[in-house]
Amino acid sequence: MNIALIGFRGTGKTTVARLLAKKLDKKFISTDGEITKKVNMTTLKFVKKYGLEKFLELESEVIENVSDLDECVFDTNGRTVIRNENIINLKKNGLIVLLTADIKAIMSRINKDKPSAKNKDIDELKDALQELESRYKRAADYAIDTSRLSPEEVCNLISHYIQMELK
Repeated sequence: MNIALIGFRGTGKTTVARLLAKKLDKKFISTDGEITKKVNMTTLKFVKKYGLEKFLELESEVIENVSDLDECVFDTNGRTVIRNENIINLKKNGLIVLLTADIKAIMSRINKDKPSAKNKDIDELKDALQELESRYKRAADYAIDTSRLSPEEVCNLISHYIQMELK
């Protein structure tokens, strides 16, 4: 069984996915990492050069390919839920766990290197999050608010959910 982590940026997907893969002795796969390998440039550069729609097409191809694997933990892009086929493919052989966080936690995590966040940045994040929120909730088998949990605590909860599924 695979575990796919979905959610907005700054919710802890990458950190938790790496830790969970190690804890469960599963392979860690970053969909953005797979895209980067495939196109030999960062996802940000790819989007700037070719546009979001081309990126979403490429992401869907990558997800279709990796979803055929087994015993993996997937760290997905925040926009993975935009295309329904991604969710269908990820659910073929796995669970989808939504990681959420309050806006303060997200801002803090995204802007670790910046001394302060501007209100405009917060408003833009809120708008983007609101746009995706219902898609995240529809796609998820389970949801965990990571705002006040350590990555280890999140992994423990996911492990508990996996055990419930296996019963």
